[in-house]
Amino acid sequence: MADAQSRPQRPHVDDMPGMWPSTSANSFRQQYLAPVDQSQAQNGHSPGEESTHVSTSRDLSTDAAATNSTPAMEETSRMSSEKTQVPTPSGSPAVAGALDGANAGEPEEKDETATPPEPATEAPSEDEDDLEKGGFAPIKSGPAKSKPKRPGLTSETSRRMTGEDLFQALSRRRTNESGRQASYISPQVTHTEQELVEIERLLSRMFGKDRHEHSEEEKTRHVGLVFKDLTVRGLGLGAALQPTLGDFFLNGPRALAGLFGRGSTMSHKPPIRTIINKFTGCVRPGEMLLVLGRPGSGCSTFLKVLANQRFGYESVDGDVTYGGTDAKSMAKHYRGEVVYNPEDDLHYATLSVKNTFDFALKTRTPGKASRNEGESRADYRREFRKIVAKLFWIEHTLGTKVGDEFVRGVSGGEKKRVSIAEAMITKASIQCWDNSTRGLDASTALEYVQSLRSLTNMAHISTSVALYQAGESLYDLFDKVILIDEGKCLYFGPTEDAAAYFEELGFSRPARWTTADFLTSVSDEHEREVKDGYETRIPRSADQFEEAYRNSEMYKANQKDIEEFEAGLETQRKERLEARTKATKEKNYTLPFHKQVVACTHRQFLIMLGDKQSLAGKWGGVLFQSLIVGSLFYNLPRNSSGVFARGGVLFFMLLFNALLALAELTAAFASRPIMLKHKSFSFHRPAAYAIAQTVVDAPLVLVQVFIFDVVVYWMAGLSRTASQFFISLLILWIITMNMYAFFRMVGSMTKSLDIATRITGLSVQILVVYTGYLIPPAKMHPWFKWLIWINPVQYGFEALVSNEFYNFDIPCVAPALVPQGPGASPQYQSCTLQGSQPGQTFVTGSRYIKTAFTYERAHLWRNFGIIAGMWMFFVFLTMLGMEMQKPNAGGGAITIFKRGQAPKSVAQAMEKGSIPEDEEKAGAVVAEKIAEQESSESESEQPVKGVAKNESVFTYQNVNYTIPYENGERKLLNDVQGYVRPGKLTALMGASGAGKTTLLNTLAQRINFGVVSGDFLVDGRPLPKSFQRATGFAEQMDVHEPTATVREALRFSALLRQPREVPIEEKYEYCERIIDLLEMRSIAGATIGKIGEGLNQEQRKRVTIGVELASKPELLLFLDEPTSGLDSGAAFNIVRFLRKLADSGQALLVTIHQPSAVLFEYFDELLLLKSGGRVVYHGSLGKDSRELISYFERNGAKQCPPNANPAEYMLEAIGAGNPDYKGKDWGDVWASSPEHEQRGQEIQSMISERRGAASSATNDDREYAMPLSTQVFSVIKRDFTSYWRTPEYVVGKMFLHILTGLFNTFTFYHMGDSTIDQQSRLFSIFMTLTISPPLMQQLQPKFLQFRQIFQQREARSKIYSWFAFVTGAVIVEIPYSILAGTIYFQCWWWGALGRYRTPFDSGYTWMLLMMFELFYVSFGQAVASFAPNELLASLLLPVFFLFIVSFCGVVVPARGLPYFWRSWMYWLTPFHYLLEGFLGVATHGRKVTCASNEFARFSPPPGQTCQQYAGPYISQAGGYVQDGANGLCEFCQYATGDEFAAGFSVYYSHKWNDYGYFWAFTLFNFFVVFVASWLYLGGLKRIRDTFSPKARKQKKEALKLNEKA
Repeated sequence: MADAQSRPQRPHVDDMPGMWPSTSANSFRQQYLAPVDQSQAQNGHSPGEESTHVSTSRDLSTDAAATNSTPAMEETSRMSSEKTQVPTPSGSPAVAGALDGANAGEPEEKDETATPPEPATEAPSEDEDDLEKGGFAPIKSGPAKSKPKRPGLTSETSRRMTGEDLFQALSRRRTNESGRQASYISPQVTHTEQELVEIERLLSRMFGKDRHEHSEEEKTRHVGLVFKDLTVRGLGLGAALQPTLGDFFLNGPRALAGLFGRGSTMSHKPPIRTIINKFTGCVRPGEMLLVLGRPGSGCSTFLKVLANQRFGYESVDGDVTYGGTDAKSMAKHYRGEVVYNPEDDLHYATLSVKNTFDFALKTRTPGKASRNEGESRADYRREFRKIVAKLFWIEHTLGTKVGDEFVRGVSGGEKKRVSIAEAMITKASIQCWDNSTRGLDASTALEYVQSLRSLTNMAHISTSVALYQAGESLYDLFDKVILIDEGKCLYFGPTEDAAAYFEELGFSRPARWTTADFLTSVSDEHEREVKDGYETRIPRSADQFEEAYRNSEMYKANQKDIEEFEAGLETQRKERLEARTKATKEKNYTLPFHKQVVACTHRQFLIMLGDKQSLAGKWGGVLFQSLIVGSLFYNLPRNSSGVFARGGVLFFMLLFNALLALAELTAAFASRPIMLKHKSFSFHRPAAYAIAQTVVDAPLVLVQVFIFDVVVYWMAGLSRTASQFFISLLILWIITMNMYAFFRMVGSMTKSLDIATRITGLSVQILVVYTGYLIPPAKMHPWFKWLIWINPVQYGFEALVSNEFYNFDIPCVAPALVPQGPGASPQYQSCTLQGSQPGQTFVTGSRYIKTAFTYERAHLWRNFGIIAGMWMFFVFLTMLGMEMQKPNAGGGAITIFKRGQAPKSVAQAMEKGSIPEDEEKAGAVVAEKIAEQESSESESEQPVKGVAKNESVFTYQNVNYTIPYENGERKLLNDVQGYVRPGKLTALMGASGAGKTTLLNTLAQRINFGVVSGDFLVDGRPLPKSFQRATGFAEQMDVHEPTATVREALRFSALLRQPREVPIEEKYEYCERIIDLLEMRSIAGATIGKIGEGLNQEQRKRVTIGVELASKPELLLFLDEPTSGLDSGAAFNIVRFLRKLADSGQALLVTIHQPSAVLFEYFDELLLLKSGGRVVYHGSLGKDSRELISYFERNGAKQCPPNANPAEYMLEAIGAGNPDYKGKDWGDVWASSPEHEQRGQEIQSMISERRGAASSATNDDREYAMPLSTQVFSVIKRDFTSYWRTPEYVVGKMFLHILTGLFNTFTFYHMGDSTIDQQSRLFSIFMTLTISPPLMQQLQPKFLQFRQIFQQREARSKIYSWFAFVTGAVIVEIPYSILAGTIYFQCWWWGALGRYRTPFDSGYTWMLLMMFELFYVSFGQAVASFAPNELLASLLLPVFFLFIVSFCGVVVPARGLPYFWRSWMYWLTPFHYLLEGFLGVATHGRKVTCASNEFARFSPPPGQTCQQYAGPYISQAGGYVQDGANGLCEFCQYATGDEFAAGFSVYYSHKWNDYGYFWAFTLFNFFVVFVASWLYLGGLKRIRDTFSPKARKQKKEALKLNEKA
C-alpha cells in the first residue's frame, strides 16, 4: 500500500501493519474491564480510556444476567473471572442512583425522576469513588468532555445487579450504530424516555431479582455445556452414481457380473464415516460459541448433537453434559431446556407475529410456583410479549403476518428476530443456531447476532452459532470459537487468541482480512498464505491441524477451563435437587396435555382465519361445483326412471366431499417441519396438534358439507323431509371428517409426499370401487370382497341410500314397466327393477335396496357408529404417527456422477465401497481426490487464457423505470447513467431496496412490467436484436436442469448461443477450456442436482457463471449477487475468479451485498445507488478505495477510520438502511458534483469514439443463434435425458398403470353375461377413465419445472424459443405414455373385458387406449400451461376433470341429463366419445343372460303364452322372455350387449367417428398447450402492447433513435 505509512495503522495482536484488530469479546473485556488499581483511579484514568471501540449490544452484563442465576451459577461465574464480565453502561441517572445506593449497602429504590447528566470536571467523580471500592473502569461511549457521570460497576463480591439496571443497558440501542468498531454518523437513540422507563420496569419483572427468588424454574435450570471426546459417525460415501431408468433392468446383471468377475463391487451396507471426531470443550452460561467451517465440514452435525438431536446417526460417542446432567437424562426429563434452531425460519405464514408469540408464551408460561406473587398467566404473557417486542425492535410488526414466499409478511430480518424471540420465550439454557444469517445483508446479520448476544447475556444461557460469513463486528460479539474442517477440530478456545494461534503455526494474515475469514482460509490450500520459512512446517491436512491443536497450550488451557467449570457443577446439582418440586421434576412440557390441545386448537383457528382468501376460495369452489352437480341431477323423477341417477347423486355427494380431503396430504407435509420445531421447543406434543386439527376441522367441514348438501340435495329433489335431510348432512359430515383423518394418517405415517401419493392413489380406487355402487356386494370376488368391511365410504353409502329409499315407494314407468302395448294391463305387468313383485307396478324402496345392494334401514345408526369408530381410530393413528416423526437425518450433500464420468480415484472408492478412516466431509472422497486432480493453473492469479475478449462498450443514460403502484405510480430508477468497459470489474451496490437488481435487469433488457425509458447503446448504436443472447446474465438463484452434468450444461449453452457459423467441435472444445478455467475438471461429469444431492452452493455458482461464459458473450457479463449464500472462502474464490476474467478482457457488472474489505479491493469501479434508484457515486474506486473515500470526505462525510471497511463506510455515510437518517441527500450531492459532469462527458466521448468501430456484436441481428430445428432437437434430447435420469417419475408412472390395471382386472375378473355384468363392463371402463387424474397430477410438475427453467433463465438469454420448449415438453411424454398404456392394456383387457373378443376388438381398444394416454397428457399440460404454479394447477385440474367426466353419460345416462346440458355439454365432452368407443366394442355381439334376480316376473293373460303376450313389445324394445316357474313369465330387459349399450346412447356403428372425434379433442388440447404457453410466456404482453397507444409511441421513439444512430 503506497500510502500505508502516512495513515494510522490498524492494531493487531502482533502489531503487523495493515491488519484488522483481532480484539474480540474476551480480550476486549480483559483489556478494558479489569479492576483498576488505586493510583490509576486517583489520576482519573482507566486502561481503556483511549479506546473508541463501542459495542452497543454488549452494553449488557453477563454479571447482570446473573440476576437470573442460582448460587451455583455465581460459583461458576467466579471461576470464569473476567471472561464473562461485561460492564453495564447505565445511561439513566435513576439507575445510577440505584447502583450507588446498592453498592453502599443501602436499600434498593427506583427513582423515576431522571435529571440531565452534569458535565465531567477535574474533581474526583463518582466513577473514581466506585473504582476505589474495587469496581471496573467504564467503557467510554463518547468524548471525555461530554461524558455524563457514571456509577461504578459492581464487583464480583458486591450485590447482584437488578433487572432495572440490566434493562436500562439493553434499551440503549441505536439504529445506525450496530456495534461496529467505529461509527461514521452521530448515533440516534431510538427509544424515548417513557419507553426506557417502561422497558426497565418490564425487564425487572421478567428477569429481575424478585422473579429469580420466587421461581422454582429458574433455580432448577441446567446451565453450562460440556462435551468431551464427542465423536459422531454416519453412513455414506459422499459420492454416488446418477440413477437411470436402465438401472431397473441392468442392476441384476451388473451384480452377477461383479460376483463372478471381480468379486462384490459394492458392499451391501454403505461404509461408516466419521462426521465429528473427538471434540472437547465447554460453553459456560453467558457465553457465545462461534462455529466456523465450510459447508459440509460438520458444523450442522456438531450443533444438532450439542442440542441433543441424535436421530439419524450411526453412533454418537463421548460425553455431553448440560449443567452436569448427561444427554440421556436431558432427553428424557428436561427436553425443554435444550433448543436447536434450523437454518430456515419455520413459522405459520398466516399467523401474525403477536399470535405467534402468544402461542409460544401460552405453552411456556410457568406454573404458579415459578411466577411472581399475584401474577396471573395473562399478566406474564402480556409483559413477556412487551419485552421481546421492544428488545428485538419488532413492536411495529405485531399485527403483521409472518408471511412466506406466497403470503406477504414481515421482512427477512424481522422474521429472524421473531425466531430469536420465540427461542427466548422457551428460556432454554442451551441454544444452537445453524447458519441463520443466510440470505441476510451484513447490517441485518449484525442486528441478528446482537439480538442473540442480548438474549445470551440476559437469560444467562449458553449459545452456539454457526455462521458462514462473519464480519469483524460479528466476530467480536462471541466469546469462543471452534474451527471445523472435515470433521476435525482445528481450534477451540477464546476468540481473541484464535488469530494469534494460527499465526504462530506459520500462517500469514493478509491485510484487511477479518479474523473469521483468516481462520477459515487456513484449511484451504488455494486461499491460505504462509509466512516465509514456514512452507514445510505448517499443517496441511485436517488430521495434521487436529494433531497440532491437541499438542498446543490452547488445548491444555481448554482442558483446564473444563475442569474449573466442572468443579462448581456438583454445587449446582445439589442446589437444583434442593429446589426441585413435583412441578419442576420434569421439564418436557409446561402445560398438561389437555391444555396443549386447547392452545393448539386456538392457534389452528387463527391460522385458518389468517388465510381467509383460501378459505373463501375453497368454499366458493365447493358452491360452484355443487351447482354443477345439482344441475346435472336436477329434479330427479320420483319413479323408476330416476332410481339409477338417485343412487348416482348420493354416491357423488359422498365421494366429492371425501376426496376434497386429499388436499390434507400436501398440508400435512408442509406443516411437518414447524410441528417438529415446536416439539423440540417443548411447546406441545405432536399428538395435541393432531387432536387440535381434528377439532378445528369439525366446524369448517360442517360449513363445507352444508354448502354442498343444501344445494345438491334440494336441486336433485331427494326426499324432502327435515329428518332425512339432516341425517344425510350428518352422514356426509362424519364421512368427510373420517376421510380427513385417513389422509392425514397416511401423511403422518410416511416419510415423503411421493410415497404418500402412491398409497392414496390406490386407496382412492378402493374407496370408489368397493362402495357397493359400482359393483353390488353380491358380485364382488372373494379375494377383494373383504375391502368393503374396512371401507368407511361403503358404510356411509349404505346409510345415505337407506335414508333416501326406506320410505319411498317407486312407481314403475316405461321402459322399466313391462310389457307395454295395447293389450297390456297392470295386473299382467311387472317392473324390471330389482325387488319387484309379479303383478305390481311399483317397488318398495326398502325391498329394492335389500335386493340390489343388501342394504337395510336398520343398519343406519350401526353404520354411523362404525364410521365414528374408524374416525377415532384414524385420529389415534395420526397421533401415533406424529409422535413417531423424527427430524431429517443428519448428513451433508453427496456428489452424483454420471456413470463412467466419475474421476478414476472416486470411481475406485465407490466400487470398493471404501472410505478413508475418520473422513467426514459429505463427499469427502470426492473432495480429497478432486483436490489431487485440480490443475496447477488454479493457484495462478494470472489472467485466464483462451477466453473470448470483449471490445464493445455498453453505455446507458437517463434510465428511468416506473411501475403502477396502488392508485398511482412508483419510480424505481431515477436518471441513472453509466457504462461498462472491457477489462473492468464494476460493482453495483446499494442498501436493500435501493434498486440494484432492478437496474441490472433493466440494463440486461429483462424487464417485462412497467415503463422503462432511457438510452441504451452498444458502441454508440442502439441495442441489436441479439443483445440478450450476446450478453451473459448469471442469475442469483442458480437455475439449472438438475439432471444435466456440468459438461452437458455448458455444451447446451455453447451449442445454442454461439453463432451458427462456429463448428460444433469448436464450441465443445471451448467448453472444455471453460471447465479448466472454472477449476471443475474433476466434477465435469457430475450432475448439477439440487442442494443436498448434487453440487454444493459454490460449485453451482461456478456452473452458473460457466454456462454464461460458454456462450462466448460478445458484449458483457452481468452477475446478480454471485456471493450470496456462500461461505467467506467460497465468496473469495468467486470474486478472485471474476477478477481473473476482467483481467482477460471481459466486461463485468456485478451486484453484491456488503462485501468484506478484501473482496471490495478486487473491484475497479463502483455504481452506488440510494433508495429511490438514484445514483450516489459512479466512478473508479482507486487504490484502497481512496478515490471513493476522498469523494465522501470532501463532501462532508465523517472521516473514514483506517481500519474501516470502505464498503460499510460508504453505505453508512449515505444513511443506507437507517430510517432515522437526517443528513444530506447524497443523490443531490452527486447530481451537482463535478464528478457527475465528468462521467457524462466520458460517456459522450465513448459513444463518439466507438460509433465508428466495426463490431460483429452490433451487426448480428438474429434473435436466436441457431435455427429452430436445432433448437427443437437439442431441447428434446435434453428432456429425454432428464426423463431417463429421473427413474422415480417414469417407474412411478408405470407402477400406477400396472397397479390400477391389475386392480381393475381382479375386481371385474372374467365377467359373465348377466345384466349386472354388462353394467360392470361399463364401470370397468369408467375406472380406466378415472386413472387419469393422478397421472395428470404427476406430469404437471415436470412440465412446470421445464417451464420454470425456460422462463427464469433460458428465455431471457434467448437460448431457444418458446416453441422449442413446448415441443420438447410434449414429445418427451408421448413414448413413455404409450409404453405405460400398453402395459395397462395387457394388465386390464384380457382379464376383465377381452375374454372371447375378436382381434379387431382388442386392436381397436388398444388404439383408443393409446389415444386416451395422449389425451390425458395433453389435458394435464393444457391446464398447467396457463397456471402460474403447481398449487394452482393441481387445484384447477379437478374442476376441469369434473366437467368432462360428469357429462359423459355414465354418472347420468344421456337420456337422463337435463335438456340444457344434453343439448351442448354432452356433445362437447371428449369422454362421451371415448366411452362410446370402449363400451360399444366391449358389448357388441355379446348375448345377455339374466341372472334369476334380474328377471321381471308377470302372469300372462289367460289363453296367451309368454311369447305371444310379450313378443310385440320385445320386437320394439328388445330383451327376451322365457317361461318361469308357477306359470309366470320371466322377462329380461336386454337380449344382447348392444341393447344394453343403447340404453346409454352408445352405438357400435359410431366407433370410427368416436376415434376421429377423440383425435380432434387430443390435437385441440395440444394446440391449447402451445397457445396458452405462448400467451403466458410473453404473447399476451405483445398483444397488449400492439393495441396500447403508449407502447406504440415508445416504439416510434425507438425507431427515430435508431435512424439517428
